[in-house]
Amino acid sequence: MKLIKKFTLIILISLNYFITVSAADNLFEEAKKKFEKKDYEKSKFLFQRNIVFNPKNAESYLYLAKIFKTEENQEEEEKNLDTALLLEPNNEEAIYMLINIQLDRSNFDKANSLVERFTSICKKMCNKKTEISKSLQDLEANNAKTN
Repeated sequence: MKLIKKFTLIILISLNYFITVSAADNLFEEAKKKFEKKDYEKSKFLFQRNIVFNPKNAESYLYLAKIFKTEENQEEEEKNLDTALLLEPNNEEAIYMLINIQLDRSNFDKANSLVERFTSICKKMCNKKTEISKSLQDLEANNAKTN
């Protein structure tokens, strides 16, 4: 009798886990669709809900960062990028977006260290290296003029 109760409990827990994972996947996919349609408010809500079910989903944080970028909320954009990188340290897109934030802030040292990191791990976005190098050179030249 005890064995049947334990088995039933294990089945219920497993079923609950799979339902939760499935719900999180559906939330993420729905959020992505809303994002692609530029329905940022609804997609933000869905990505945030997805994080409740799946707090280790780096992609949700990355998409939230993109949404905050469109809202020109650089502080929230950066927080979400930092979280995405905590979960996925070699996320090229998150590093690239952080580089742009640091360039906007004229933070040459931080941007430069991120560029080194980006260069060492890039696979899909390596074509952005030239653009980043040009931006860094422009920032360095502007710093030299003001000093």
